[in-house]
Amino acid sequence: MTGQRSPADLEAEILAALSHPNRIRILEYLRKDVRCNCELAPALDLEQSNLSRHLKILVQAGILVSWKEGLRVNFRVTDERVFKLVDLALAVAKHGIEERAGVLEQA
Repeated sequence: MTGQRSPADLEAEILAALSHPNRIRILEYLRKDVRCNCELAPALDLEQSNLSRHLKILVQAGILVSWKEGLRVNFRVTDERVFKLVDLALAVAKHGIEERAGVLEQA
């Protein structure tokens, strides 16, 4: 089984790639359209080197794909279902906050 990765390994790679706030912000910005990295940096207020590092992680995980058009490097989400993961994570986080608030009110 050398060189083969299990489904759990692949799932963990995707979830790890989504585990940084800036990468979530990048995905949210790409939710509606293809974007150039030249648009992403100022829109998200990120240094180009920081943005490049996050984009590389998302591309390596297969979440984004990139291509060049002249001097532009464009990015798009490879599978729209990734937004379901992001939305579900937010819903779980909100539920956890509400649950904790309820426990504090009862205390």
